[in-house]
Amino acid sequence: MVSYNSKFLAATVQAEPVWLDADATIDKSIGIIEEAAQKGASLIAFPEVFIPGYPYWAWLGDVKYSLSFTSRYHENSLELGDDRMRRLQLAARRNKIALVMGYSEREAGSRYLSQVFIDERGEIVANRRKLKPTHVERTIYGEGNGTDFLTHDFAFGRVGGLNCWEHFQPLSKFMMYSLGEQVHVASWPAMSPLQPDVFQTSIEANATVTRSYAIEGQTFVLCSTQVIGPSAIETFCLNDEQRALLPQGCGWARIYGPDGSELAKPLAEDAEGILYAEIDLEQILLAKAGADPVGHYSRPDVLSVQFDPRNHTPVHRIGIDGRLDVNTRSRVENFRLRQAAEQERQASKRLGTKLFEQSLLAEEPVPAKLEI
Repeated sequence: MVSYNSKFLAATVQAEPVWLDADATIDKSIGIIEEAAQKGASLIAFPEVFIPGYPYWAWLGDVKYSLSFTSRYHENSLELGDDRMRRLQLAARRNKIALVMGYSEREAGSRYLSQVFIDERGEIVANRRKLKPTHVERTIYGEGNGTDFLTHDFAFGRVGGLNCWEHFQPLSKFMMYSLGEQVHVASWPAMSPLQPDVFQTSIEANATVTRSYAIEGQTFVLCSTQVIGPSAIETFCLNDEQRALLPQGCGWARIYGPDGSELAKPLAEDAEGILYAEIDLEQILLAKAGADPVGHYSRPDVLSVQFDPRNHTPVHRIGIDGRLDVNTRSRVENFRLRQAAEQERQASKRLGTKLFEQSLLAEEPVPAKLEI
């Protein structure tokens, strides 16, 4: 049952990563987490691929230039549940704060635009991938699937999230609304590269779709963005043409109420910091009294969304009963199953080693032959 009785302090981040350096960005993130926890926040939202930073090179040059970043970016991407991610889990547990972190996830040789949801106990609650990377992002990242559309119940409320231009996808947004989302994490890179020539990428356009999410879905929205500073220009730009395409600043963190109202004083576009707002979930009920597009204001007999929750993979396994193994488990459920299987394998290996050593000790020693 969804409750609307909770009140808590939420935080959202506007900051610059330590570009292409996962460990240093995690150090910075832990400092931000500690600061928010000291202020009493129960939840903090981070930007899209904050670890190890958004790959701006994809928009700035040719294939040869772009490929020069590939190995370094892959090495600084995280695996779900790896030692680097455990540092974030420990920070959440130590500071008793939940967080949603945008990061570049790596699995084997591929990468994904992911958001990991970690609760105040330091447990990984969920991990989702951007359903469809945008434009040239598809040269770097793979796609998500139906298992990535979930909301997650924390102690204070039900939380969901999308990345960047997923907020341009009406059906994806409608799907999230239908899941009873109360707090939405809108993770973005910096808001305005390529403007003014491409209005779609402007702050005005991107801020509009983010705010409309709050109004359409009657949910609180924590919009978190990166900031482009001199170190980004130094990392990605080789010439004046590239510098013109990547303006400094472009931060636009915001917190919106379920009626679309702005709940926190914004920072300057080139400033780093944390925005805070008191969240009263009861305000959602007031907003939905007027319009609930997945409830009393819907017409499912006329319009509805078809949703496929399956985890489609390149290899489809047939069971001994001849049936196809259809996996609808979430990424975290699959991760935990793999963890349990690995722990069982290691325990079995240790037991086998122990039994072997015991058998050696139990054997009678062979007497040495006497040389005559």
